Amino acid sequence: MSDQPILEVRDYSKTFVLHEQGKTLPSSSHVNLNVYPGRLTALIGPTGAGKSTVLKGIYLTYLPSSGQLLYRTANGGRVDLATADEHQILALRQRDIGFVTQFLHTLPRQSTEDVVAMPLFQRGVERGTARAQARDILQRLNLPERLWGVSPATFSGGERQRVNLARGLLAKPRLLLLDEPTASLDPKTTDRVVELIAELKQGGTGLLAIFHSPALVERLADAVVELAPPPGTEHFFEGTTP
Repeated sequence: MSDQPILEVRDYSKTFVLHEQGKTLPSSSHVNLNVYPGRLTALIGPTGAGKSTVLKGIYLTYLPSSGQLLYRTANGGRVDLATADEHQILALRQRDIGFVTQFLHTLPRQSTEDVVAMPLFQRGVERGTARAQARDILQRLNLPERLWGVSPATFSGGERQRVNLARGLLAKPRLLLLDEPTASLDPKTTDRVVELIAELKQGGTGLLAIFHSPALVERLADAVVELAPPPGTEHFFEGTTP
């Protein structure tokens, strides 16, 4: 694998503004880390340390307050995600950067197999081929076949998390962000996820992940970055509106 990082986070900070209280509260402060192709970097730290905020900053769900997010493209160029325009970000999300969040957002009445196959549809993969690949990964993640053709809107938390993981893993992006992807899964399915992540690493995907389980960090991480809550944020919860 390449010794050059696919992502360099340099002095990243994010501050949230609580307009109704007239306050500003730092969430992530002066974060520095690298992610390499074929390796997994784990983010650890207590609640309030800004772990999810870092992932959302890289995916540009949140706009960074300061710092650089240097992404190395397939042709060797570098893009600072913190200053890239909307069209660049959308193009990178479609082909290069994936994000498995803690929550599944889908269109109403869309079948589960189409939700999972959507990244392949967007890349122009023939629909029958994309659906076959979606069914294969859903089977590997132990989602019952009777659920593949219905919308995941009414699924349990664990079932929805499997769909979310299936979509993110099937896309095989160059950079994959994972936010507690196994929190609602049983041990057997978690083992399947570990296998799939190992396959992605072998294929060259770089991963930045938050895991609720220290045992998973030990099993999967090639590097660990520990974050601490910024001073004065003891009562601040991640996810406050930016």
